[in-house]
Amino acid sequence: MCKIAFSVGGIAIHWYGILAAVGFLVGLWTASRRAPRYGIPAETVADFGPWVIVGALVGARLWFVLSYWQEEFAGKPLWETLNLRAGGLVFYGGLVGAVVATLLFVRRRKVPLWTFADALAPSIALGHAFGRGGCLMNGCCYGLPTNLPWAIHLNDDPFLRGIGVHPTQIYEGVLLLALYGALAWQYRRKRFAGQTFALYLLAYAPIRFAVEIFRGDYGDYRFAGLKPGQAFSVVVFAAGLWCYAKLRHSETPPASPSV
Repeated sequence: MCKIAFSVGGIAIHWYGILAAVGFLVGLWTASRRAPRYGIPAETVADFGPWVIVGALVGARLWFVLSYWQEEFAGKPLWETLNLRAGGLVFYGGLVGAVVATLLFVRRRKVPLWTFADALAPSIALGHAFGRGGCLMNGCCYGLPTNLPWAIHLNDDPFLRGIGVHPTQIYEGVLLLALYGALAWQYRRKRFAGQTFALYLLAYAPIRFAVEIFRGDYGDYRFAGLKPGQAFSVVVFAAGLWCYAKLRHSETPPASPSV
């Protein structure tokens, strides 16, 4: 895979960073188009952009640094923990960081939390799909060795040495695009505030759990016999069940017929 898109003044610009940025921008744009249907101005989503970008990046990077400190950062200058150009973000850490940023934003701006979360939910899946494209170009988050015809070969990885592996980045990216389409359709038909967001949690958790079966980049990391992504998927699924059960009797703002 080609990690570097181009260079500017001797500084390499990686595809990972480009696609992650595109994911954020496309996600925010689609959410801003969706939000007015239930009374949230598009400008509110635009104002939310810097909050979620900072929250997601800090959470995703912090999760990665804590998870791989010994392998990637021990004995190196501390500034290496801030080098995002070549990758090193964990989605679930980004999700936690984004949730914290959202809670702070809606409290400050007095925005209805669950209505806002519903508008964002499909776009999370869409932005994440672009992020998985970045993982593919970066050669990270790869799968277990396989001889299947659609195996990918990461020739510059010193551990894989060009052997075929499952393209788990593509598996998850395609499923995320399908999830985006399903949630965008459901959003226009939701029955209570928070339903779309709860369904996102309930749908993404098993997607991630299943894809993790084919992941081959974790080494021997296990929690109760599960890979890290699978273990946290169980937590996310439980959170989705809790949200759905708690919120299903809440009221949904009337939809705007013009949106």
